[in-house]
Amino acid sequence: MGVSTSGPEPGIAVVTVDFPPVNALPVQGWYDLADAVRTAGRDPAVRCVVLAAEGRGFNAGVDIKEMQRDTATGGHGALIGANRGCAEAFSAVYACEVPVIAAVHGFCLGGGIGLAGNADAIVASDDAVFGLPELDRGALGAATHLARLVPQHLMRALYYTSRTATARELHAHGSVWRVVSRDRLHEAALELAREIAKKDGCLIRLAKAALNGIDPVDVHRSYRFEQGFTFEANLSGVADRIRDTFGTENRQGAGQP
Repeated sequence: MGVSTSGPEPGIAVVTVDFPPVNALPVQGWYDLADAVRTAGRDPAVRCVVLAAEGRGFNAGVDIKEMQRDTATGGHGALIGANRGCAEAFSAVYACEVPVIAAVHGFCLGGGIGLAGNADAIVASDDAVFGLPELDRGALGAATHLARLVPQHLMRALYYTSRTATARELHAHGSVWRVVSRDRLHEAALELAREIAKKDGCLIRLAKAALNGIDPVDVHRSYRFEQGFTFEANLSGVADRIRDTFGTENRQGAGQP
């Protein structure tokens, strides 16, 4: 459980996230993920990083229960930690010195959109769905990254409704490189990584820096701007009210008292 790194082939590092049951990361998990991606990118022998996950889905965002435990005692440490941790992880993927491929299966929600949206390429399984259920979770944010996956008006509609888009829909928009069956996802991601890893290590790093340099949106600044509204929602009490409702619905749905 946690974040691990492996090197299945020369030039390729696979960073795998595993936080059962749904890969909703605690504060430290976001920092661990950021460290793993940065470390892989700094390795001169690595020319491509694959970001993958174990379990039911790619990523379900932040650990809401951790946040609720903290706010129940009147604290905001978990909220601040999650804000900073997410920013660190998203930034690590975007600024990684080599291309990052997100291998997405199942659900890619909330923070998962921040990771996939900042990746250089996405390979997804045919059961993958992408979305920001933030308004249903008492939060805001990652519209910056969803806007990198779908056109502006679709991004807004998805954001306001908390609906999801399928991997095939994103493939039609050009943001998902390839859609494969779940059992083919790992190999499909490695196939793309293998092709990238054949390039000269120095040149691929220059290419990554060049592409980031011509990006029309400063993803670091725009995401931090969004997070200010998340914090405002928390200070006003709106976020707690919505999160508490979400927690109750989840317990009832699971047959818990």
